[in-house]
Amino acid sequence: MLQLESQSLVQTMPQSTKTAIMIIGGAEDKVHGREILQTFFNRAGALEATIAIIPSASREPAVIGDRYRTIFTEMGAKVVKVLDIRDRSQSEDPLMHEYIEECTGVFLTGGDQLRLCGLLAETPLMERIRKRAHLGEITLAGTSAGAAVMGHHMIAGGGSGESPNRSLVDMAVGLGIFPDLIVDQHFHNRNRMGRLISAISGYPDKLGMGIDEDTCALIEGDGVLQVMGKGTVSIVDPGEVSYTNQPSVGATEPISIFNLRVHILSYGDRYHLQQRVILPPNV
Repeated sequence: MLQLESQSLVQTMPQSTKTAIMIIGGAEDKVHGREILQTFFNRAGALEATIAIIPSASREPAVIGDRYRTIFTEMGAKVVKVLDIRDRSQSEDPLMHEYIEECTGVFLTGGDQLRLCGLLAETPLMERIRKRAHLGEITLAGTSAGAAVMGHHMIAGGGSGESPNRSLVDMAVGLGIFPDLIVDQHFHNRNRMGRLISAISGYPDKLGMGIDEDTCALIEGDGVLQVMGKGTVSIVDPGEVSYTNQPSVGATEPISIFNLRVHILSYGDRYHLQQRVILPPNV
């Protein structure tokens, strides 16, 4: 019964055509309902969509790029191109810049977030994508590694399932789409709460966001986040933390952190990123 009600909710949820930034926890449904990918397609212009797929994080960029190209072409997108960037110099290609100016949606695939940042960070191409996304001119989505890169400080790797400690997480510099966020993905599926708290304890001015598989944090231009998909989005807010021993303990010693605020959001729940408050559901 609950499953039927959930399916009904999916079917009746209004499909906005406004642009947005979509942070996807990885392993999104590519075969059946495709709700998250369909939402990206709609937000990118639906039948008028001109989509750029950037598979640079993947070890098999041609294969993964072609897979997403097939999906969005089947949905009816007007144009879909794969920008198979394997060297930083390729991002200077005038044809790529021309396409980024024309496109209505950009999709960053999964793989290795360090590889993606190594190829795209601080390139004019990425700066233009970021600017167009923030101006509301395009819909930008990133899944898995493409989600991890959204913050300025990025979780590059680490362990899972342990008590928070500094050795549990490896940090690097991301693409800075949302400079105040630290994003982790495949979140509850891979038991990563400990490593996100470890990361946040070292950057208490940031906001932690853990996104489950087949789940999306869809962020509107006004800073309102709405959850879609099958799992949850965990918000880790250190704004009122009163104490942490993080600076004074060894790398493998457990971290204490007091008065940490955690929200677990599921389908349809809404949160304001700047105000850091839960919002009432849309009715």
